[in-house]
Amino acid sequence: MDSEKQHIGQLFDRIAPTYDGLNHGLSLNIDRLWRKKTVAMMTSAQHVLDVAIGTADLAIAMLRAGKAERVIGLDLSEQMMAIGKEKCTKAGLADKVDFFYGNAQEMPFEEASFDAVTCAFGCRNFSDLDAGLKEFYRVLKPGGQVTILEFSYPTGRYIRALYDFYFSRVLPFIGRVVSKDKTAYTYLNKSVKSFCWGEAFAQHLHDAGFKEEHFIPLTFGIATIYIANK
Repeated sequence: MDSEKQHIGQLFDRIAPTYDGLNHGLSLNIDRLWRKKTVAMMTSAQHVLDVAIGTADLAIAMLRAGKAERVIGLDLSEQMMAIGKEKCTKAGLADKVDFFYGNAQEMPFEEASFDAVTCAFGCRNFSDLDAGLKEFYRVLKPGGQVTILEFSYPTGRYIRALYDFYFSRVLPFIGRVVSKDKTAYTYLNKSVKSFCWGEAFAQHLHDAGFKEEHFIPLTFGIATIYIANK
């Protein structure tokens, strides 16, 4: 798993052309609703850092909702960001989003640079979660909010059984056929099941220095929104 995380940028570069279509299709567009809910939970901010911006779905959503005046995006996948830039241009938002290649655990930004920090489906890919969250805290202005959307592992017995079947059998097969990548969607399942969620993730936020941390499970606990303040 560690070696996979070290090469996460290259992994997402390989699946970038099919990433959006697969995500929306395999989730039955529920991922769009998760992002919409995440944006609704955010407080409005002028200067927002979107970590693991990828193809810019969350950045576009928060700009359209008026929750951000300008977004700085950071990601390890050049190909994902290239698609994100195209989407921002088509949405008429190219002048409101800047993209930077970089590691979330060693961000090239000054302390207290942003009014808010967001991250959708990126934290579980960090090789060191605590280092990443401490960087979130460092670059956030006092009084700022961090909002994180991440996959989690459902607790209900029957939902978990269905989830395991879908994520271990169905999703990797379809992902492999469409993206032509044998490992990417197998990695997704492994990364979710080995990652922390709920109270455990909230504790990591607290340990990084954040206050008033809380979380909202979505769709039987398949995903979770985490919110905390500096």
